[in-house]
Amino acid sequence: MTIRPDPAAGVPADLGGLIAHAPDDATGALWRLTAPARGLDSALIRLRAGAVLAEHDEAASAVLLVVVSGTGRIDTGDGPHELRPRSAVWLAGGARRSLAAGPHGMAYLTVHARQPGPGSGGPLGAGPLPAAAMPGATPGAIPAGGFSEGGETACLLHRVCPGCGRLAGESDARSCSRCGAGLPD
Repeated sequence: MTIRPDPAAGVPADLGGLIAHAPDDATGALWRLTAPARGLDSALIRLRAGAVLAEHDEAASAVLLVVVSGTGRIDTGDGPHELRPRSAVWLAGGARRSLAAGPHGMAYLTVHARQPGPGSGGPLGAGPLPAAAMPGATPGAIPAGGFSEGGETACLLHRVCPGCGRLAGESDARSCSRCGAGLPD
């Protein structure tokens, strides 16, 4: 997983540039909002070709999902929907869905109301997240030890296998049931 700092308030993030400059094998969150006074959580997520995120929900809040690159499919209570760049999907709080990336992978932006973590010092279950160097990154936007305050991990990323993209069904899983790779701490 590669984490990029967010820009100062009001300065747009170059999502296309983030995707273009990320290593080819980088999956998961390529970028997150990290400003302490934000009212939203948002992340740019990249799935490898053919990756599937098992059915899940964000019970606490509605989610807006916008495809930035690639193609895929989202399965919701009203059936499957094909996704392509600039597709936007609004999901009500508690709406169950699964995602599948197309043959060239898919990158999408998620946006939802900020959900404070339970005093964990970081996103729910995520632990420290390293800041990776990248052209244009804002130095110091993410402390070396990870986030200094809570926030919900977008789409349960701490349970997404970095090897194959599968979402672990058990909240305490330590490894992927499909490929055996270790899950992020």
